[in-house]
Amino acid sequence: QVQLVESGGGLVQPGGSLRLSCAASGFTFSRYAMRWYRQTPGKERELVAFISSTGGTTNYADSMKGRFAISRDNDKNTVYLQMNSLKPEDTAVYYCNANIRGINYWGQGTQVTVSS
Repeated sequence: QVQLVESGGGLVQPGGSLRLSCAASGFTFSRYAMRWYRQTPGKERELVAFISSTGGTTNYADSMKGRFAISRDNDKNTVYLQMNSLKPEDTAVYYCNANIRGINYWGQGTQVTVSS
């Protein structure tokens, strides 16, 4: 079965950096685009970043451009989110996502807290 397991979240000061990882299993990872989303209490889950199956195309939400970088290692079945210049408003639970044949799969999420 499809499994997505996020890791790498934590507490960081404003201006700091974190790298999130999402380990995928149960499907042919290299055939599918991957996405990172985030969610804060009381708000809808929002798209953070997208990466194509080969990694050749990436897209970001406007507020993350220039600060976040999505990448993937198809040999390791892992997608990453490098987050730099973090702001308090980046505090959220971050989820990785795979849409496989029209079905959305989600990990359990990893908490990122940006606070001094």
